[in-house]
Amino acid sequence: MTESLATAIARAGGAVSLLRNAQARPTVFPVTPEFSNWRSEQRSWRESVALLDQSHHMTDLFLSGPDALKLLSDVGVNSFATFAVDHAKQFIAVNHEGYLIGDAILFHLAEDSFDLVGHPMVIDWVQYHLETGEYDATAERDGNSLVREGDPRLYRYELQGPRALELMERLTGGPVPPTKFFHMATFTIDGLTVRSLRHGMAGQPGFELFGPWAEGARVRAAIVAAGEEFDLVPVGAKAYSSANLESAWVPSPLPAIFTGEGTEAYREWLPAARAGSLAGSLDSDDIEDYYVTPYDLGYGRSVAFDHDFIGRAALERHAAAQRRTKVTLVWDEDDVAAAVRTLLEPGVPAKYIDFPKARYGLYQVDRVLIDGADVGISHDAGYITNEHAFVSLASIDVAHAEPGTPVEVVWGEDPNSQKPAVEPHRQVRIRATVQPAPYSAFARENYRKA
Repeated sequence: MTESLATAIARAGGAVSLLRNAQARPTVFPVTPEFSNWRSEQRSWRESVALLDQSHHMTDLFLSGPDALKLLSDVGVNSFATFAVDHAKQFIAVNHEGYLIGDAILFHLAEDSFDLVGHPMVIDWVQYHLETGEYDATAERDGNSLVREGDPRLYRYELQGPRALELMERLTGGPVPPTKFFHMATFTIDGLTVRSLRHGMAGQPGFELFGPWAEGARVRAAIVAAGEEFDLVPVGAKAYSSANLESAWVPSPLPAIFTGEGTEAYREWLPAARAGSLAGSLDSDDIEDYYVTPYDLGYGRSVAFDHDFIGRAALERHAAAQRRTKVTLVWDEDDVAAAVRTLLEPGVPAKYIDFPKARYGLYQVDRVLIDGADVGISHDAGYITNEHAFVSLASIDVAHAEPGTPVEVVWGEDPNSQKPAVEPHRQVRIRATVQPAPYSAFARENYRKA
């Protein structure tokens, strides 16, 4: 029988112990790691046009039926008052206490037909409420290529960068109709119907193209052929996994499913294999110390109190007393170099810093200090070639979020956990400077306008 999350927590002696010592292998994108090198591939979405394959690493939950929208409205904090066909949005859900479960992209494909795409955290939550609630709706789940048997249902390709529009016009044989951010349009490429979402993962203008898997190879071939003229660069998993650092999206905050109203039955329902792993210098036995609110991650613009949803009353209280906000931390280059240099010196080294992405657990939670006192948590960390900077995304107390504020990130675990990605190491403190999120000026000022 499949072990439930509840059983696994009891066996491990607590949620923190289970997650911190999880034996799951490090999360990887199941696509080619590098087509050329990740540095050049990172530059492509800033200088020309990048082709990113999104077909394999995300989970799809296809929802249909008269109550599909009601289910989404009951679970999601977003407004659905004007959510029309051919629109998409960042779907966000919280628990009854207003703490974040997760987020994903929601596509409104047709009347009473939706596709929720992303990491499994929020998808599991929606599926659970469908199966245990009274909704006239059905769901079809298409897991990522690490867990699925057979091919994906859909291909997904992203074209991103300053020449993406030119390439789309060449592919479609004419001007691309103006399409608003997170709106969809339909095109013909090499005689095939292709749907497109207007957005971009790295804070640059882009198009996410999708359609039936059987047509994907032909569409990709047409993109590659037309792209030669526009310096198209195929992007592998290493560069792609770091794209969120430029757009300032935190891909996997720890879901608030381990405590709270209604979560006990959910933990009985959820397979333990989908629990994830916890990494970082924050070492508390209280799992709630790892929870975040939507406001901690900059999602306030997506919250709409125009409908009833799980956690609404609690989220209204969080909204009235916002404690933290999302920032970028730019790590001190000398301290990063010193941490890397410990690998070449005698003694126990600092925790290995991987490039371009340094996360070593699904949920990365590192302490952020000012004068030795905790002022926030650091999430994803990695290197941005386009900014010549090593950065992390963080949730910082509002009082310390002013750009230019000096802080320290505690890097590494003490004690070392038993995760496969953790080698014997010692903690180090790395100086950092608070900067806006997104860090890229273009992403910050023009992303949603492009």
